[in-house]
Amino acid sequence: MQTLVLIPGLGSDGGVWRRTIAALGDRVDCSIGDTLSDDTLAGMARRILDRAPEHFALAGVSMGGMVALELMQLAPERVSCLALVDTNALPDRLGRRAYRHAANLVVGTTPNFRRLAECSLGSLVHRNAPEDVRAELVEMSVRVGARAYVRQNRAVIARGDLRDILPGIRAPTSVIVGQDDQMTPVGLSQEIHSLTPGSTLNVIPDCGHLPPIEKPEAVAELLLELLRRS
Repeated sequence: MQTLVLIPGLGSDGGVWRRTIAALGDRVDCSIGDTLSDDTLAGMARRILDRAPEHFALAGVSMGGMVALELMQLAPERVSCLALVDTNALPDRLGRRAYRHAANLVVGTTPNFRRLAECSLGSLVHRNAPEDVRAELVEMSVRVGARAYVRQNRAVIARGDLRDILPGIRAPTSVIVGQDDQMTPVGLSQEIHSLTPGSTLNVIPDCGHLPPIEKPEAVAELLLELLRRS
């Protein structure tokens, strides 16, 4: 059975993939990539590579997609297929970098990180996302904590133009995005799709920035389809 390495997004741990893993059942051997121990996206990618099998399938959501692209630059021959979920290959513009720095200042000094996590849900998930999904995301954010959030956000700010990696990808690639994603709108995924040879673009309706927890059954089916292509 092929191993599928799943990479969480910013401020997330394996909980963001838990529902998708459950939907995959015993059809896939899933492993969570560690993004909580390094200060750079490339460092995260190297750590994941060090712990992964010689050959594996790969999927990353949000920041995890950026880490996946760093990994594709380091060892493309080890990846049998790739899923890029609600991610962004562009470097941050000046205004976006300023926003992230301001967010880090707020997160790093707040006495009530849980409240910040609750307030962020409006931009993370679809307006009709069920309450249990929302509650699970808040608990995950609190579990990961403010320090990890700030460290990861700095890593995201420092990234380069990941579009340069896309034309060289030869593994079967599925680009997946929630139709109503406010953080990384569909156009960003369309650009990734247009630059990645042979990729497919899959837009999930009634879904925000985190399909693996919002629409796990849909994501699981897309991942199974991708694995069959590999």
